[in-house]
Amino acid sequence: MDFRIITNNPAVRQAYDAQYPVEFQTDSYMDVLVRVRNLVQQGCRLLTHPLSGSVKPNETPYKSVMVSVKAGPAVDKESECIIEECILACRKFADLHKKWNDSVLGDFQYIDYSLISSAVASARAMD
Repeated sequence: MDFRIITNNPAVRQAYDAQYPVEFQTDSYMDVLVRVRNLVQQGCRLLTHPLSGSVKPNETPYKSVMVSVKAGPAVDKESECIIEECILACRKFADLHKKWNDSVLGDFQYIDYSLISSAVASARAMD
């Protein structure tokens, strides 16, 4: 399965950048979702749910999402609906602008990394 990872998580970039297309964003969780929406509107399909895991968008600064590499001939309506709903849900949470120490940021990176790693493993198994 051809996929790319859109992420703002340095741990994900470090783990997968040499093996797969990784688009690293230096921006916020919301900015990652907006970039994914733009790709979906260009015909890419979501391959992982943008709000996977139990950590709410205002509780972590990191997000990684897998999308198809190749854009289809038309917008995938299911992917478009999902990403739009995720963006709306993310906007409902207050942006707390927390200042986390490096240890906590490392924990958040690991949580996001572990979620995307299981999706990568599944994609590998399908090849």
